[in-house]
Amino acid sequence: MNLSIADIEKEILLNSLKDANLKFQQIYPGDKPDRQAVHTVYGGANLFKADTCIKLGEIALDNLLTYAPDFVALANVLEMEGYKALPTDEKKIAKLTKKLDKMDEVERKQHPAWLAYTVYNKIIKKLQTEAVEDFRIDFEDGFGNRPDAEEDETAVNAATALAEGMNEKTISPFIGIRIKPFTEDLKNRGVRTMDIFLTTLLEKTGGKLPDNFIVMLPKVTIPEQVTTMVRLLEIIEKKNNLAAGSLKMETMVEATQIIMDDEGKNPLMKIIRAGEGRLIAAHFGTYDYTASCGITAKYQTMAHPVCDFAHHMTKVALGGTGIFLSDGATNVMPVAPHRGDKLSAKQLKENRQSVHNAWRIGYNHSMHSLINGFYQGWDLNPAQLPMRYAATYNFFLSSMEDATHRLKTFVDRSAISTLTGDIFDDAATGQGLLNFFLKAMNCGAITEEEATATGLTIEEIHTRSFYKILQGRRGN
Repeated sequence: MNLSIADIEKEILLNSLKDANLKFQQIYPGDKPDRQAVHTVYGGANLFKADTCIKLGEIALDNLLTYAPDFVALANVLEMEGYKALPTDEKKIAKLTKKLDKMDEVERKQHPAWLAYTVYNKIIKKLQTEAVEDFRIDFEDGFGNRPDAEEDETAVNAATALAEGMNEKTISPFIGIRIKPFTEDLKNRGVRTMDIFLTTLLEKTGGKLPDNFIVMLPKVTIPEQVTTMVRLLEIIEKKNNLAAGSLKMETMVEATQIIMDDEGKNPLMKIIRAGEGRLIAAHFGTYDYTASCGITAKYQTMAHPVCDFAHHMTKVALGGTGIFLSDGATNVMPVAPHRGDKLSAKQLKENRQSVHNAWRIGYNHSMHSLINGFYQGWDLNPAQLPMRYAATYNFFLSSMEDATHRLKTFVDRSAISTLTGDIFDDAATGQGLLNFFLKAMNCGAITEEEATATGLTIEEIHTRSFYKILQGRRGN
């Protein structure tokens, strides 16, 4: 065949393109396969104790069993798939539950009640074993502005409690602190609290940080705030003999200026780069953001359209970077209005209605986040935890059949490419599909064995990398 482009000309041009392609891949490596918590629970620093996460799980489980004593009750409240076909008579519910209990998982999946039954039982197991995935000891909104001496003392006490929790293994898999923002009026307080807390913690633990420890810097509006944080963390690491880069941070999207700056540009990438590799997550601040948009308190909700706009802008700015994104919190608490042991039938009914209404709001907000690609959100009260997991498990389990088919097809395509010697370049799409299953396994929605229905082996799943799976199948 006759060609117009000489080999040397092609080589020069393609080598130049290679440099540009590799630079792009460094900026946009794709979603991280690392575990991402499904939520962050925020609690005032003055209330934090070594066993706080354990107690939150106990409260959450009691709330679930009180207001949804069986899977049918929960399915009816949330109008889960197939709920209208479920029995309402207590004896029939007990009989159906016993029948489902005796089935193996393959047989159970064929039953119309499988989804509701499975979600409910997975929630109970989660609340008993790992109710809180991520906890943030809060020195900002959850603590408020207090005298310096009181915040100093609280920082020492909270750090001591965290050290105790580490020793007793009662803390969540992910944990951290939120300090006050680096605005002119609060920056000194924020730095002092962070310094006291970390110095005390490292003294108590012999220089050891908890796994997945992170510092949240709120209300970031300019890259310089993040740069300052990085320099401060470097000092703390050096003074306490920590490895460089040990201290990670996250930021919040809670002002219009972080969505669009004074030049009409989205500054999020600049803010992420200012973190110099330490800034690993961006969390949405629902109520500060809606307030910055001029939305009055009554209408400040996760369902407001301005929130969706901010979410999409954040996704567009940070998509493919590997930065974890989290949605905000529902501010309607599923807490009963009447308390006491001698409540009337009317009061008990009002309690159920109030809790169930809050459950539906929280569940729908979480589902909305998941559908829009935000796999993490905030919880502010232990009674919100059951609905966090209800939404999460329903989301993954109801999508599992389709996702399994898609990933299996993708794996088969990669195998064909390997056999024929073709180059299979679409590993990023494969990683995205794999990440769906990794997220589902991380939160307990499915087991590793169930994930092998995709055509992947457990060993391949453990690599957490579709690219490594392709390499392994090619024998590279």
